[in-house]
Amino acid sequence: MNLRNKYDIPTNSVITIAGTVGVGKSTMTNAIAKALKFRTSFEKVDSNPYLDKFYSDFNRWSFHLQVYFLAERFKEQKRMFEYGGGFIQDRSIYEDTGIFARMHYEKGTMSPTDYETYRSLFDAMVMTPYFPHPDLLIYLEGSLDDIIARIHLRGRAMEQQTPISYWEEMHARYERWIDEFNACPVLRLNINDYDIVGNEASVDQIVERIGFFINKARSLKSN
Repeated sequence: MNLRNKYDIPTNSVITIAGTVGVGKSTMTNAIAKALKFRTSFEKVDSNPYLDKFYSDFNRWSFHLQVYFLAERFKEQKRMFEYGGGFIQDRSIYEDTGIFARMHYEKGTMSPTDYETYRSLFDAMVMTPYFPHPDLLIYLEGSLDDIIARIHLRGRAMEQQTPISYWEEMHARYERWIDEFNACPVLRLNINDYDIVGNEASVDQIVERIGFFINKARSLKSN
């Protein structure tokens, strides 16, 4: 019996993985998709027409970049559900609004007018009963020290040059965001409680929890 059947996880489920940089979203996405025989959905960065412009001028391009991300994630979310579900998604549509757009507004690199326009657009598109929210959001969390250690371990040049203060701010913002998040059911996993690379049994335990959370949420919705 495969794990999907073992833990009674519906074949049309859509599960999204959230968490700060370096916490292991892509690894988790691939591991769960393999265990459940689901498809994966990853962010497309290479085709983004605003990214280079944004890094050269935050103030001018932050609004354009966030609207682009919103449009792309909205289309991808619709695509997954129109396909009939059965997806594990790396990064959610909710993080851009709750983390990045808000950060640009608070730091002054997005004007109050642009931020208000962006929030209104997000609310009209996403925070509505007509939008297909995921069945479950898995939030990967860990201590700041553990996450910074992982960032150093994977050795990406841009990340190595990023000041520690940036990772501190991201960590704090993500923790605040998830405490307020209520758009869909949430399963919080601490990165120290599993080892999906070195111990395959960890995946089984995580899938068991996924099945419990999804079925509990669906039974509450049907009552």
